[in-house]
Amino acid sequence: MRAFPFAVIAWPASIALAAEPTTWPICSFETPAEIKALLPANADVQGVSDHATDGRRAIQVVYQPAEWPQVKIRADKVWDWHEYESLLIDITNPGAAPVGFGIRADDEKSAKGQGDCRQGNGTIEPGKTATFALPLGGNPMSFGMRGLPLAPSVRVVEGDFKATLDRAHLVEFQVFMHAPKTPTTLILDNARLGPWHAPLDKIVDEYGQYAKADWPGKLKRVGEFTERRRVEEAELQARPTLPDRDQYGGWAKGPTLKATGFFRTEKIGDQWWLVTPDGQLFISLGIDVIHAGGATFITGRDAMFAWLPGKDDPLARFFGHVSGVHSGPVREGRTFDFLAANLERKFGREFLAPWLDQALRRLPSWGFNTIGNWSDRRLAEGKRVPYVATTWVGGNHKKLASGSDYWDYMHDPFDPRFAADVAEAIRSQAAKVKDDPWCLGHFVDNELSWGGYGEEQGRYGLAIGALARTSNDSPGKKAFVALLGKRYDGKIEDLNKGWGTRFTSWEELDASFKAPIPSPAGMKRDMAVFVKELARTYFAIVQGELRKGDPNHLYLGCRFAWATIDSVEAADEITDVLSFNIYEKTIDVPRWQPLRALNRPCIIGEFHSGALDRGMFHPGLVSMPDQAARAAMYQTYVRSVIDHPNFVGCHWFQYVDEPLTGRTHDGENYNIGFVTVTDTPYPEMVQAAREVHQEAYGRRFGGPR
Repeated sequence: MRAFPFAVIAWPASIALAAEPTTWPICSFETPAEIKALLPANADVQGVSDHATDGRRAIQVVYQPAEWPQVKIRADKVWDWHEYESLLIDITNPGAAPVGFGIRADDEKSAKGQGDCRQGNGTIEPGKTATFALPLGGNPMSFGMRGLPLAPSVRVVEGDFKATLDRAHLVEFQVFMHAPKTPTTLILDNARLGPWHAPLDKIVDEYGQYAKADWPGKLKRVGEFTERRRVEEAELQARPTLPDRDQYGGWAKGPTLKATGFFRTEKIGDQWWLVTPDGQLFISLGIDVIHAGGATFITGRDAMFAWLPGKDDPLARFFGHVSGVHSGPVREGRTFDFLAANLERKFGREFLAPWLDQALRRLPSWGFNTIGNWSDRRLAEGKRVPYVATTWVGGNHKKLASGSDYWDYMHDPFDPRFAADVAEAIRSQAAKVKDDPWCLGHFVDNELSWGGYGEEQGRYGLAIGALARTSNDSPGKKAFVALLGKRYDGKIEDLNKGWGTRFTSWEELDASFKAPIPSPAGMKRDMAVFVKELARTYFAIVQGELRKGDPNHLYLGCRFAWATIDSVEAADEITDVLSFNIYEKTIDVPRWQPLRALNRPCIIGEFHSGALDRGMFHPGLVSMPDQAARAAMYQTYVRSVIDHPNFVGCHWFQYVDEPLTGRTHDGENYNIGFVTVTDTPYPEMVQAAREVHQEAYGRRFGGPR
């Protein structure tokens, strides 16, 4: 899963947990002089007074269709805001549809939006008013988590806050939009400085929940574990599975196709399907990361916790120590696992077996039929719910930069060591599952750096990265030069004509070369050929090793997050199933229409949404206003998957909410679970899942209702 790449900041031995100073006004938009001082660009501004309950005036901004319509407020003299944590603005959306916008603060008048400003994006619902905050200094990762408890009525814009802003030298700020298609109105009021998060002292209770608020389902005493277990047990007995399901979760009353003893794919009419080992139609509805634990750092943050076990407390065994963390605010330190502690409170010291049994009963009761990526291997050993096999390719082979390398650089499949590393990674996994009919197939790798957005660094990023290397140290660069030699029959002068270069020999191209952006048309054609050949080589090597070790199961692809046309087409030639991680509210039909031309079915490896109405601090990558909306979004998304003839399933990320104060390796603390840290299911999500899963087979086979 990916997230906004907040800066990696190591916190001090103890963190100042108090909120910042009180609010200080900047612009109230009350007077004609204030309105006259505004600097609109492709936007119309006027004062209004009838939107506010207190009778105060504000400004109405109509953003016109343009690339970056905006309204700026510029300082007469340089602003010194170093004592303040965030810029706060009240924003009203008087329209009938949600509106996206951005807030930006600059510390130089010549700021170009890169390294000299701080900006973030927000969305305001129709008919709503909210206070939005742009953090000016530190960000949530300064405290070891991606989201913090907000000050009352405050919402934080989302953005990449890595750039350092000189808060003692601010010159202007603006509220902008990006390319609205029609004139779009917002009302802005009460720009001020102040805190955006609540104080952090003792924010976590003994169960790992937010201690400073209450909500439906919050656990308040240890005896509730037993009570909730008894209630859920009765429900699981009454509803063990959905009707019309076979042992694998396939469509028992649907058409029976050829049974091969393992999962496979088949196209019926224009629709792709998975088929169970017994020959029944199957849509893979799964959950990722089903685990009985999730540690969070204690180091440097002891004051955040209202309770931690003493050394003689039996729950002290859930203290731990993590070192060698490659990302996140702390590289090593003491941890505590509230989820595991809660499972011991619920099931007793030997909680693993009853927890495994409970999870394996919950999934079919809720209509899920697949154990998704990164789940406890012992769940698969139960042979009660189908599962996917997960493989990471590690090793010491060479890699290439794509220009959009969020998790890591891309494998260089032209390095002979890559094939050896793939074989080593697959060998042990394939041996475990090759004869198991309950295994759906293999995901290999996740969210690789195929490229970013845009034509240049996006589609051609890996070619640009290869050209920047030398043939002596990069097998990818060497392969690219060899490919070019064949394409131009060894004639360097012909390459120069297409590239607009002046190479005197192929050996000169072996050196590091910085491709111009934008690149000449001939260079783009050659780069496209190279990146597709790189993708073919990658997928062919992985598929070859899978076929050697496990010829029985499907190759489910690499879980594209950043996908280029060339990498997807190469995967379509080689994999059994294409996989994508798609963090949206629904599958957008026009955007995914090109899949109709491909020769493979597709599966979604990750999607989710979250809300802030049950004590969590961050909604994840797709934000919803509350749990009811989150549940409705789940149904909308799953139906959009069912209705698309190429998709054969989708897997929710993830089973349990992330730790309130952030997981250890990157600080994620998202409300994205079907269950809470107290192992309590979200009833809205469970009900929504049962309903939409029940209709899945009939809807897909018979068409949308």
